[in-house]
Amino acid sequence: MALIQIQHFSDVLCVWAYVGQARVNELCRVHGSDIELEYHFVDVFGDVPGRLTQRWSSKGGLAAYSKHVIDVVNRFEHVRVHDEVWIHSPPNSSLACHQFLHAVQLADGRCALERAAWALREAFFARAEDVSQRKTQLQIVEKLGLSLPAVEKHLASGKAAAQVSADLRMASEQGITVSPTLVFNEGRQMLKGNVSYRVIDANLRELMNDDPAGQSWC
Repeated sequence: MALIQIQHFSDVLCVWAYVGQARVNELCRVHGSDIELEYHFVDVFGDVPGRLTQRWSSKGGLAAYSKHVIDVVNRFEHVRVHDEVWIHSPPNSSLACHQFLHAVQLADGRCALERAAWALREAFFARAEDVSQRKTQLQIVEKLGLSLPAVEKHLASGKAAAQVSADLRMASEQGITVSPTLVFNEGRQMLKGNVSYRVIDANLRELMNDDPAGQSWC
């Protein structure tokens, strides 16, 4: 059976992508030999000041949004959150993070991107670090033992920026605005937002079922 392609779109600063990464990890653990996962990024927090000012100014501003994020994370036992997330050194843009992550993938491959993406999310949500700063990103490269010269090369050459542009175009063409979004079956099926693992697993197993009897209208 051919590998099932899954596109994973997220914004690295999205709390639902943070708590939902465990579901993606479990999907890979259970079905890793049957799936091929592609990571792409969608622009949710590309303009943090503009977005949060627009949506949360009448609700209490950054303090209120911080409390919202803390309340979300505290519903889950597998992730941690800093009590000043989004207040202490808030990042200006997730696009800088996404460009960095594509540079990591170009330099060291998909597994390196996965490790770096999780390291960024933990640095932001659990330690309230400004992960949009290049200094913070390069510290993560060194901590993970990745190739710093190669990452810097792809950042400087514009190749990583081109990958970000390709992601944004792909998301626009498929109408993807929610983080995270999983895309199956060549774009015919999408699971958006806080979707349980059982739902994700059920969709994948249905695609894996190549029994012609299962291809009826029901």
